Amino acid sequence: MHDFHFDDIRSILCLGAHADDLEIGCGGTLLKILANHPGIDVHWVVFSASESRAHEATASAERFMELSGQKQVTLRDYRDSFFPAFYGSIKEYFEQIKDEVRPDLIFTHRREDMHQDHRVIAELTWCAYRDHLILEYEIPKYEGDLGTPNFFVPLEESVCRHKIKTIMECFKSQREKRWFSAVTYWALLRLRGLECNSPTRFAEAFYCRKMRVSWNSHNRSLLNQTSPCKSEE
Repeated sequence: MHDFHFDDIRSILCLGAHADDLEIGCGGTLLKILANHPGIDVHWVVFSASESRAHEATASAERFMELSGQKQVTLRDYRDSFFPAFYGSIKEYFEQIKDEVRPDLIFTHRREDMHQDHRVIAELTWCAYRDHLILEYEIPKYEGDLGTPNFFVPLEESVCRHKIKTIMECFKSQREKRWFSAVTYWALLRLRGLECNSPTRFAEAFYCRKMRVSWNSHNRSLLNQTSPCKSEE
């Protein structure tokens, strides 16, 4: 597969409905980006982090953003599983985020996600940001809504281990949940690695709806000189 590079990324906006969504969906990719490009600004927003889970969310975000430049963690307290009922309020908050944050890259939920809270965040991400690179991450769950992603990020085993270790250590309140399992996270990383022929065997996968190609100034100059469409005098 041909490779895409994150070399021009200077600011990242991470949007998660609940504490642990971002870590599960794109934690490895964020760790990899920051390891290769330390100092990138990261804005981390969790829309539902009740008082009991706020400490977990903050501690985890700090560990994942350790190599970032300017960092900002915002925790909201919208009621878990009831985001559609608060659609207007959440949309107003998105307008506030849009005015304050101008990211080069956005991580958000997938529009076809079966969890209603996830779908609301995905939909409003596209409403607020219309000229940005948006990568939609996936969350394994009981409903079985995993699809066919089209954007893969190979990850070294050490990065995967760091990701999963941090999740398991930070979110102790979720240990009794059936979906909260290191085995599940390893399995998805290995499956996506297989699907993209990852040289490291592991990968995170995303859904990229739109990506615009740009040319550097040197290539544009050559194109202008040789274009067959240029009118002859």
